[in-house]
Amino acid sequence: MRRVHTIHVLRAMTPMVGAALMLLLVALWGIGREVWVAQVFVNMPSLLDLEAFARFIVVAFVHTDLLVQVLAVLALGATVWLAHSIGRVLERTARFV
Repeated sequence: MRRVHTIHVLRAMTPMVGAALMLLLVALWGIGREVWVAQVFVNMPSLLDLEAFARFIVVAFVHTDLLVQVLAVLALGATVWLAHSIGRVLERTARFV
């Protein structure tokens, strides 16, 4: 019976996870069309220097086009939504396993 309930929960949650993943992919595709992502990684400082990295992210975000800013916020929101949806699926399935 646990398997039946697990499949029922997964079937109910799959559209939310799919929608969040689709939104994230569309936002990342849009960013990739507007920004030369390889150059961003070349210009990015080391992750070990957190202050310089944070400053770089803020300056890069502020000095880009409005479309890229909107897509970046959309990608961040979709990532949070995806993590939340996956967490809910795992929580609901873990109760019955």
